[in-house]
Amino acid sequence: MEKLKERWGITSNFQLAVIFIVFAVTGSTAAKVAGPITEFIGLHPDSLHPIFYWIVRILLIFPVYQVLLVCFGWLFGQFKFFWNFEKKMLRRMGIKI
Repeated sequence: MEKLKERWGITSNFQLAVIFIVFAVTGSTAAKVAGPITEFIGLHPDSLHPIFYWIVRILLIFPVYQVLLVCFGWLFGQFKFFWNFEKKMLRRMGIKI
């Protein structure tokens, strides 16, 4: 855990715990929200080949996850960490902010 704290620039175990909670809540929420989004746009597992359905669903979850990560980070008082985390992740994918 010390290497992770050093890599992320975190000083306390409490902050590390909050960050882990934000990641968990964001992932669960994004996965839960993906169902209604796919239903809303008319995608159903029966209407599309299962492999394509899950590819589309994962591609839909990704932008939702990015937005929720920053929002939940802000709610838990870790906006600066998650905003920097988000910018770094997008930079690695070739998207510059």
